[in-house]
Amino acid sequence: MPVTRPWRSRLADHGGLRSAVVSSESERLVLVDGQDQEIGFESKGTVHDGTGLLHRAFSLFIFNKQGELLMQQRSAAKRLWPMFWSNSCCSHPREGEDIDDATHRRLREELGMRSDLQFLYRFRYHAQFGELGAEHEFCWVYIGRSDDMIRVNRNEIAAWRWIAIEDLEREMGEQPHGFTPWFRMEWERIRGEFAAELATLAGNI
Repeated sequence: MPVTRPWRSRLADHGGLRSAVVSSESERLVLVDGQDQEIGFESKGTVHDGTGLLHRAFSLFIFNKQGELLMQQRSAAKRLWPMFWSNSCCSHPREGEDIDDATHRRLREELGMRSDLQFLYRFRYHAQFGELGAEHEFCWVYIGRSDDMIRVNRNEIAAWRWIAIEDLEREMGEQPHGFTPWFRMEWERIRGEFAAELATLAGNI
């Protein structure tokens, strides 16, 4: 199980504490086929049961003006990968919701912040979390920049921190299994295929 390093992180109840319930196992997500075409809807709980049903999702990577990446530690109440460190924000569009609207909604709900977002790529992956369920997603990946005050939702986030790229990569090398599998896959591709976009956004990389 990943360990929170107190000297490097901030607890979710530090500063702007928020406790609104913004997600549930009953909310209906978008099922897709192998080409990311919408084929139906199902509850969040059901799509993550067993080996998972393929559904649409998104991951956001938010940087500040110092070029640091905002990381969050997932709440202990999460069914899948609780207390693992992950990217700034990740979630799903709901039935009838445009994915661009969903990304901005979730950024506000989880972190109380805003950011212009740049779409990078989408990819399909599967990750199993033992008998508790799985992620099986067609995930849309975005980057953005924001220096807004962070007001985390404690139902979603256990801790958060801004981290320099070199420090992140050192930690990932030392403790790779302390990070969510989708974050590791996405970061590897961003650092390779989208290095130019990352350098422009993060400035000092």
